[in-house]
Order: sequence, then structure tokens, then C-alpha cells
Amino acid sequence: MIYLQLFLAFLKIGAVAFGGGYAMIPLVEETVTQYGWLTSEELLNYIAISESTPGPIAVNIATFVGSSQGGLLGAFLATLGIILPAYFIILLISIFAKNILSKKPIQAVIGGIKPSVIGLIIAASITMFMSVVCNFSEFGDSFKFDFWALVIIAIIATISFTYYKLKKKPISSIYLIITAGILGIIFYGI
Repeated sequence: MIYLQLFLAFLKIGAVAFGGGYAMIPLVEETVTQYGWLTSEELLNYIAISESTPGPIAVNIATFVGSSQGGLLGAFLATLGIILPAYFIILLISIFAKNILSKKPIQAVIGGIKPSVIGLIIAASITMFMSVVCNFSEFGDSFKFDFWALVIIAIIATISFTYYKLKKKPISSIYLIITAGILGIIFYGI
């Protein structure tokens, strides 16, 4: 039963989430907490690991969640579930792209989806910020401010901003992740 639940849950997420992996995070959080697969804090750890490993973040999250709930088969089915909708949508678009993308209704739909994607990414960012810096995952929780998390965020943001101003291009996220990991070891210990 868990295998079918994993597949269908991530199939649903993959089918309705537009805007890439970060836009999927609120849907993933709602799903995994609803099924009781992970707490919000555990999911946040999976998101951090997913961001640090190669590959699309949504696929990595699905793989980690599937693995935690159903081992290798669970990882495979959750991953398959999240990628199938995108695969078929891209396949259809590539077949009909010349005709379909120039149509006014399709342009209107895409125009409406763009702001919602930004809203989903902002919501995911606020949720992760509240969880990491304030240890706040749901209403009723008390705030426990994490000063070192805020310091790491500030250092990473400063490095990113400074690099962009000096080089006129963004710094590789790989360097920022490595730097954040080193700062975590320094501030939190091993």
C-alpha cells in the first residue's frame, strides 16, 4: 500500500506543480505531513540534502522521501511519479509546440502561472526561513531563535551579492553550499 501511496502522491505533485522544484516544496510538505511520512523539520533536512546533491531538487526530494518510506522500490516509485507528468507534458509540447505556444489562450495561461510560481517560491522560502531561523513549523509552536542560522544566511547572501557585483555574474551554488556546510561545522560543531 505504501508503494502505491508514494507513486500516486508524487504523481499528483508532479502533475499540478508548475515552476520547478522550489515551487513544488509547499505541495511536498503538505503531502508528506498529511500522510505522516515526515515532520516539517525532517522534510527541511531532506530539502537541504536535496539541494546539496546533483540533480533537480524535486526529483531528489521524491527519491529521499520514497527511500525513507519504502526503501529502494519506494524511492523508484516516488521518483517515477514526480517525473512522469513533466515527461508527458514536455512530449506533448514538443509535438505541438509550433502551433500551441503562439495561441492567445496558452499565452494567457502561462501569464497567469508565472506569478503563482513566484508566490509558491516565496511561500516555500518563508516557511524554510521560519523553520530554520525560528524553529517554527506550525502555529502554536514557540519561537526558538537560531542566531547562527541567521549569521550563515547573512554570510552566504553577502558572498553571493559581492561576487555578483564584482564579477557581473552569479556565483556557483556549489561554492555557496560548500561554504554553508563549512560554516555549519564552525558554528554548530561536528
